[in-house]
Amino acid sequence: MVETRTLLDDCFLHDKERLRHHEALRILKERMSCIAGTQTVALHEAHGRTLAEGIIADRNIPQNDNSAVDGYAFRFSDHDAAGGFFRLEQRIAAGHPSEKTLGPWGAARIFTGAAMPPGADTIAMQEDCELHDQDGKAFVIVPTGLKAGANRRRAGEDVTKGTALLSPGKHLRPQDLAAIASTGKASVLVHEKLRIGIVSTGDEIRRPGSDLGSGNVYDSNHFLLRALSETMEAQIEDLGVLPDQADVIERTLQAASQRCDVLLTTGGASRGEEDHVLATLDKLGSRHMWQLAIKPGRPMMFGQIGSCVFLGLPGNPVAAMVCFVLYAKPVLSVLGGGPFLEPRRFQVPADFSVARKKPDRREFYRGILATDETGRTVARKFERDGSGLITGLREADGLIEIPEEATSVEHGSLVDFLPF
Repeated sequence: MVETRTLLDDCFLHDKERLRHHEALRILKERMSCIAGTQTVALHEAHGRTLAEGIIADRNIPQNDNSAVDGYAFRFSDHDAAGGFFRLEQRIAAGHPSEKTLGPWGAARIFTGAAMPPGADTIAMQEDCELHDQDGKAFVIVPTGLKAGANRRRAGEDVTKGTALLSPGKHLRPQDLAAIASTGKASVLVHEKLRIGIVSTGDEIRRPGSDLGSGNVYDSNHFLLRALSETMEAQIEDLGVLPDQADVIERTLQAASQRCDVLLTTGGASRGEEDHVLATLDKLGSRHMWQLAIKPGRPMMFGQIGSCVFLGLPGNPVAAMVCFVLYAKPVLSVLGGGPFLEPRRFQVPADFSVARKKPDRREFYRGILATDETGRTVARKFERDGSGLITGLREADGLIEIPEEATSVEHGSLVDFLPF
């Protein structure tokens, strides 16, 4: 394990009142850095973790020429246009290599994955061959039309010795674990999981399972943000639902900032009389970014309390998820040792129109991928825009991104689609 790094006091600092989307991303890319230490874990525990070392193949993979099929191995130079009549000399199963060189017009019964015997370079599939017995000796008749090297896997065909397989910062997927295992490594150096404290705020918020009462809502944001954070392989601390009381919020955030790497709050990010999170951040730490020129998600907050990163998300579920996908996820990835994970995007025709859009802000609609009557993949806009409508998140496949300069969207125009 290595010592954890801390952030600079001005990691998000900028001089604008309201940032455009690309400006916010630029600041975050330039000024965020890894704060997570490292630890060695067994390979079976490494799925989803962030790699902290490079993985180099120290041998060829596979290490031997081997058979891709069940069949018969022979020397191609003994084979001619009329086929071949080969004497069976050996039987080779996977894991039981032979050191005996095949003689002229000799063949070996070989099974998938078995190492090629010395002298053999080609394999005929068993279903294409015919066994023959003559004078008490076994022979195999190999068909015509084979090419030299047929059905043989070369040593190093997958990876040659010295190849860099994976770089530090890689989020390990199942196929990455398979690649590491193929090198023989039983453990890997990864970054430690970020400790993320999640806070919900509001006198009206109730946890599922409790009595709702009049004028209240259940805390959907906690479960949304917890699940999103868990995709980053984080350690989650549930800090509960805090009432709209400045002293309670201050005590909770102050204590949590001492033991968490990141505080992720939802609600209380505006300047209303009951929005105490913003004032608490200003009192306890530094608010470096607030008010983004986007919809939904304008009151997104970035800051820090000591060495603890503070991400203040809006209270409406749609805005909270949009801000997590666009900003919080890339930040958490970098803090945890990974790359800046911006959403992928591709262009599709819009199967909707918007007559008027406010300029100078970037908007993100909930989008549904569909197939139109011509067979094209198109993007359809969820019909309602309210940022409290979880139904839109549930039905959407991703976000439709409309840039600041656009003042409308024409049916059939190309739009950027960001899949969830």
